[in-house]
Amino acid sequence: MKKDPACIFCKIVGGEIPSADVYEDELVKAFLDINPVRVGHTLIVPKEHFPFMTDVPDETLSHAFKISKRLMEDIKQVYNADFVTLAVVGIDVPHFHLHLIPRKHSDEIPVFWPTSKYEEGEMEKQAKKIRSFISGK
Repeated sequence: MKKDPACIFCKIVGGEIPSADVYEDELVKAFLDINPVRVGHTLIVPKEHFPFMTDVPDETLSHAFKISKRLMEDIKQVYNADFVTLAVVGIDVPHFHLHLIPRKHSDEIPVFWPTSKYEEGEMEKQAKKIRSFISGK
């Protein structure tokens, strides 16, 4: 199993750093974020070290998302949330992880990214660019 001795999540998975665990199985561990956006903010990490989502084997990735779906329902009920946001950010710790954040429609948490508009015709141009790359594989 791949581990990075400098990775905080690998240290948590290995028991070197304590965590407030909410779920664990052979592939993933879920625990409360120490800097929560809201109370109940939970992280799900693979037990093996993968820096980016694209590095994660399909079996582990699909399992992480299946567990996320299950935990989202539980977190929603526990915190009487209107919904639970799932985010894959990956810039704070280079170990693939999922954020589950209980939310209320009225919580005024800002959107993660600023948005913009495409100029006339630009959206289709960009879609064509992506499609041509995908079909070239």
